[in-house]
Amino acid sequence: MADRQAPSVARDAVLKESISLPEDMPQIRGYDFNQGVEHRALLQSFLCTGFQASSFGLAVQEINKMVRNREETGGGAEPEEHEGCDSHTSASGCTIFLGYTSNLISSGVRESIRYLAQHRMVDVIVTTAGGIEEDFIKCLAPTYLGEFSLKGKELRQQGINRIGNLLVPNDNYCKFEDWLMPILDQMVLEQKQRCKFLGTHWTPSKMIHRLGKEINNPDSVYYWAYKNDIPVFSPALTDGSLGDMIYFHSYKNPGLVLDIVEDIRRLNSKAVFAKTTGMIILGGGLVKHHISNANLMRNGADFAVFVNTGQEFDGSDSGARPDEAVSWGKIRMDATPVKIYADASIVFPLLVAETFAHNASRLIKEKKSD
Repeated sequence: MADRQAPSVARDAVLKESISLPEDMPQIRGYDFNQGVEHRALLQSFLCTGFQASSFGLAVQEINKMVRNREETGGGAEPEEHEGCDSHTSASGCTIFLGYTSNLISSGVRESIRYLAQHRMVDVIVTTAGGIEEDFIKCLAPTYLGEFSLKGKELRQQGINRIGNLLVPNDNYCKFEDWLMPILDQMVLEQKQRCKFLGTHWTPSKMIHRLGKEINNPDSVYYWAYKNDIPVFSPALTDGSLGDMIYFHSYKNPGLVLDIVEDIRRLNSKAVFAKTTGMIILGGGLVKHHISNANLMRNGADFAVFVNTGQEFDGSDSGARPDEAVSWGKIRMDATPVKIYADASIVFPLLVAETFAHNASRLIKEKKSD
C-alpha cells in the first residue's frame, strides 16, 4: 500500500506537468517506403518530417500562395514603362520577384530558372553579373563537372577555372568576348546615333534585354526573359567577366554609359505599384538585399521564401532570418515568411517541382490565353 502512494520522482521532482497540445497540431511522421517510391508523396511528407524538411514544406505552401494570388486580377496601375519592360505583370495579383546568385546559373539550377522564365511564371529577376554572363557563356560552350579537391595551381596551368566542383575553360570566355564585342560596338553606336537628338539611354536591365535578344538561344534564361518581357536587374553588372569586357572595350571604342538610377526607379516601381508581392531569394548578398529593399518601398512583401546556408551571428543580411527583414519593413508584419537553411542546388528544383511545375498545366494554359 505504501509503495502505491510513493511519489513519482520524474513527475514531482523533475518534470513539469504537460499542457494539452491542440489536437490539430501536425504530428511528426516521415515517409513510409513500404508504400513504394512515389516522389510527390515523399516531398509532401517533408512538412511533417521536422528540421529543414519541414521548412521545405512550409516554403512550398508559401510559394503556392504567391502562385494563387498571382492569378488574381491586379489592382495596381503601373507608371509608364520603358522599352523592353514587362507589359504583362501590371495585371498580376501578385508580382513575384526571383533573385539568385551567380553560382546557381553556373550550376544546373540554371535549367529550373530558365523554365520559370520560359513560361513567364515570375515577374522580376535580380541577379549578379556572373548570373548574367554565365548563362550566355553556356550557350557558347559547356561547363563541366570536376571535383572540389582539384588544385588551383594545376588548373591555372591548364587554363581551367574552378567554380566549386564545376570547371570552365578559358576558351569559353574567349568565345564570350568574340560574341559580345560587336554588340557593345552597336550599343555605343545606338547611344550616339540612333536618334538625331536623343540616343539610346542604356541601363543594365536594357543591356541584359538586348543580350537576351542577341543570343537567340532557347537554352538561355535571358532569351526567354527577352521574349516574355521579364525585366532582369543587375546593379553590379560590371562585377564579373562582363565588367572585364566593358573595360577592354572602353579602350577600343569608348563612350558606353550604363545608368543605374533609371533601373532603381524601375525596380522599386515594380514593388510600389504591385497589388501584392512575393520574394523567392536563393543565396544572399546583393540579390537578397536589392529585392528586399525594393519591397521596403511598399512597406514590405506579402510573401517571402529565402534559401541559403548563411547564419545570422555575424550580422550580415545574407544570413539574416526573415524576422530581421520584418523589423526593417521589407516583409509585412502579418506575413508568414520561410527560410530554408540548405543548398539551393538541392532544394530549388524540388521547390519548383512542388509549386510552379505542379501547377504548370493550368498556368501555361492561362498565360497562352492572355
